Amino acid sequence: MIFMIFQPPSIFQLLFPSLIWRIPNEENKIFLTFDDGPDPEATPRILDFLAEYNAKATFFCLGRQVEEYPAIFDRIKKEGHAVGNHTYNHLSGWTTSNKKYFEDIARADEIIGSNLFRPPYGRIRPSQIRILKEKYKIVMWDVMSGDYDQRQTQERLSARVKKLVRPGSVVVWHDKYQPDSNLIILLRMLDYIQSLNLHFDKLS
Repeated sequence: MIFMIFQPPSIFQLLFPSLIWRIPNEENKIFLTFDDGPDPEATPRILDFLAEYNAKATFFCLGRQVEEYPAIFDRIKKEGHAVGNHTYNHLSGWTTSNKKYFEDIARADEIIGSNLFRPPYGRIRPSQIRILKEKYKIVMWDVMSGDYDQRQTQERLSARVKKLVRPGSVVVWHDKYQPDSNLIILLRMLDYIQSLNLHFDKLS
């Protein structure tokens, strides 16, 4: 079973080698990902930031959000970013029967149409992995920003990303219910990562 942690220990990668944790490469690429959108407030602002930095990213979308905000979903794709399936209802694989979990993912797939999948909360059972990996690339992360935790200070969030990010990192951010302070941190992160001569790319 997988659970949320800021940087998964290497033993996780050994136990679950079919999951994507990071993507080593010689081009100094990192892979910025956004979960839980599209959101009418946060997502357009994030897209504006990415355009300013000429950065591509991957948005793991909830099916219910795509249904509610199809124009924002279309903008994500039109601007050259990748999209992935994050289930329809943000279900935890730990507490959901396989039948219900797979049905929810299939419902989202009808709207999103991607072979990329990220389990909400990172919580997925081995039995679910065995089935889903036949159709999807299951993407976890190398760096969890922690932006969802309102107890985190701007300084702590920034310091964590700076400490953990490296070439090949898959970084998780969220594009839903983002306070202005977190969006400022995102801008600082984009600045910092580019200062390291790292380049943003989308997953494929």
